[in-house]
Amino acid sequence: MKIRLRPGKDICVRKIRAGRVPVLVLTPKEGTKKNISLLWIHGGGYITGMKEMVYMGRAEELVRKYGITVYSPGYRLAWQKPYPAAVDDCYRTLETMNETGDILMVGGESAGGGLAAAVCMMARDRGILVSYQFPLYPMISNIDTDSSRDNHGKVWNTRRNHAGWWMYLRGDSRRQVSPYAAPAWQTDYRGLPPCYTFVGDGEPFYQETLSYVENLRLAGVLAEVDVYHTNVHAFDMLRDDDLSREAIRTFNRHFEEAMEFVLK
Repeated sequence: MKIRLRPGKDICVRKIRAGRVPVLVLTPKEGTKKNISLLWIHGGGYITGMKEMVYMGRAEELVRKYGITVYSPGYRLAWQKPYPAAVDDCYRTLETMNETGDILMVGGESAGGGLAAAVCMMARDRGILVSYQFPLYPMISNIDTDSSRDNHGKVWNTRRNHAGWWMYLRGDSRRQVSPYAAPAWQTDYRGLPPCYTFVGDGEPFYQETLSYVENLRLAGVLAEVDVYHTNVHAFDMLRDDDLSREAIRTFNRHFEEAMEFVLK
């Protein structure tokens, strides 16, 4: 799959600042059709990545296909500032979005999925309504799970996972921390937004993704997950094959259902 870090011709991009945070704002050139704003957070294990990755993931197509607005924040990476810099930057972007009066959704890939979950927790606790969340194969547990322990999957594995958490949390990363830092530590899932996600069964984040969805369900929150047979992390972004196309089609269908749900 070709990696693209610039917008399609039918996408209008504005550059704004949410406080100190540089943000890309994507809208369709013909104008928005829905009063929905989606905060989409890029991945990279908390240590790499850039806001322009919004053009290679799921979010840009949502702008084109459904006429929504997407905000992609250039949050501080862990080598620049450790936790809580990244989640604070993403939440500051959500605050700016909240000023528009739009219906708010939050999502992202990998570490961006972890930040999406953390932002939803912050929003619930601080009084901003997020109507739906899409934390795709999220990086949310700094403690090894059955799937992240001794994992040798492609793109992301145990060694890289430990390095990402070490830099994000600075030092001894295998300890209990705030759920704003590692959302798997959350103990109260009540009142969090409905959720859709997907994950590969051979990648490190398989178990923590399933656990996150199960904890939401136990708290009475609508939550769904699809599992694909692959050990390639972020396969939908990095491979152009039948499995990726199936995941993308299914994600888009769930996004349509989420729009119908929040626009009722």
